[in-house]
Amino acid sequence: MLVIRYAVFAAAIFGSLITLLLAFANPWWLLLSVLCIALVVLGIIDMQQTHSTLRRNYPIAAHIRYTFEELRPMLRQYIVEADDDEVPFSHDQRALVYQRSKSELETRAFGTEKNVYGTRYEWINHSISPTTITDHNFRVSIGGPDCKQPYSASIFNISAMSFGSLSPNAIRALNKGARLGQFYHDTGEGSISSYHREQGGDMVWELGSGYFGARNADGTFSPERFAERATLDQVKMIELKLSQGAKPGHGGMLPGAKVNAEIARTRGVPEGQDCISPASHSAFSTPEELLHFIAQLRDLSGGKPTGFKLAIGHPWEWFAIAKAMLSTGITPDFIVVDGAEGGTGAAPLEFADHIGTPMREGLMLVHNTLVGIGLRDKIKIGAAGKIITAFDIARTLALGADWCNSARGFMFALGCIQSQLCHTDRCPTGIATQNPKRWQGLDVPDKGTRVHHFHARTVATLGELVAAAGLQHPKDLGPEHLIRRISPTLVRSLATLHPYLQPGDLLNPEQLPEHIVFQRFWPAARADSFAFFKQ
Repeated sequence: MLVIRYAVFAAAIFGSLITLLLAFANPWWLLLSVLCIALVVLGIIDMQQTHSTLRRNYPIAAHIRYTFEELRPMLRQYIVEADDDEVPFSHDQRALVYQRSKSELETRAFGTEKNVYGTRYEWINHSISPTTITDHNFRVSIGGPDCKQPYSASIFNISAMSFGSLSPNAIRALNKGARLGQFYHDTGEGSISSYHREQGGDMVWELGSGYFGARNADGTFSPERFAERATLDQVKMIELKLSQGAKPGHGGMLPGAKVNAEIARTRGVPEGQDCISPASHSAFSTPEELLHFIAQLRDLSGGKPTGFKLAIGHPWEWFAIAKAMLSTGITPDFIVVDGAEGGTGAAPLEFADHIGTPMREGLMLVHNTLVGIGLRDKIKIGAAGKIITAFDIARTLALGADWCNSARGFMFALGCIQSQLCHTDRCPTGIATQNPKRWQGLDVPDKGTRVHHFHARTVATLGELVAAAGLQHPKDLGPEHLIRRISPTLVRSLATLHPYLQPGDLLNPEQLPEHIVFQRFWPAARADSFAFFKQ
């Protein structure tokens, strides 16, 4: 057993001796000798160190394991995975984005590779009399009764990704693509950097619990600093982040070593110190205070559409916000529902796998609640959660959304290869890194054009799906148009699988809908608290 443990180390020693002897006859052997000697030195270091038992017991050989562990995500997706294994995104999904972003042929031959008789297979029924849609520039007007500057948004936009998480050139390219395609670029909670402004694309400013770019020295919200940026022409909407799908209910921290001068200046934090995103907000503590804060942000921005983003957690907390809309008379202009499918943010495994409501269920709860309290026509709903294809958009709209956002889809358009190294600062494509040696290789003009192409061709395909269904606009899609197989012999439309409320259903406490979530948790919610009040 001892021989096996030290076999590689012994081979390196033997190789060093042999190659040194051979080098006397031919100098070229000296190169191999240097390599063998380097391995011997590595083996000696392995045996002397005390940090890793594996390296002490298997000098040199342990590094072979580490190498394959490092390469495992890439080897898996290129060699082991099937084309439709979504872990987290399938080869087919990534290939489709690459093809569309490069304006390459994206059609498939020889039929679908999906099992159309498998459980959860979904499709849209087509019409025998399809329509013709010539204009694929589908827009959504966002702005409620208190909004002074409504915004006409694309039906498909770039979801929240911060400078600091993404590199300068990635931000530049995304914003250039947004300008070319006339869709918006969500800044993420890292605030508005100079790179967001260079290309002139529309922005949605996301304000998180750290109030980056709009904070006092103690981390509290600064109305004056907020107004300075919120009134910029390039900022079209204000989005308050309550929680995110990647790690709902969890704060964040950018280590001080990564807080360089640019990030410090952009976020309004000290350079070289840990940058904390608290788990909760300090500007409000109750649902009614949240709504008053939304109204304050809208006023400070000059009346721009203002709303919030959340991943649904406890239903009574969301119901409390809905009741606060009724008690205060204040409504957000929009709500973005983020799903527990995750996003670009790094998160503990338990949070990524087991915390938060998936987007579809969260979206239907928000949509139904707003319908039930009679406010759905005043508040637009966006949705984000593993949205890549035109069918993903169509399904999400059918479930109740007005528009969709995508983060990782647009990262693929930039050239992301799903190496899953986003949190290590070693992104091989220069997208999720602050290392200039890596991100300077990302060509902004080329990648910006790819972002534009991916958006344009995806939205055009959405138009073709809508036309094939005999409809005139994506807003005409409803749950009755989506069919899901729930067993080998049984299919149902989403309209029959999921209960949908009628206007005003939640306004009469004596006749609540029969759905257990509304029966159990709607009465337990109060507008003045996020707590659960047992009946």
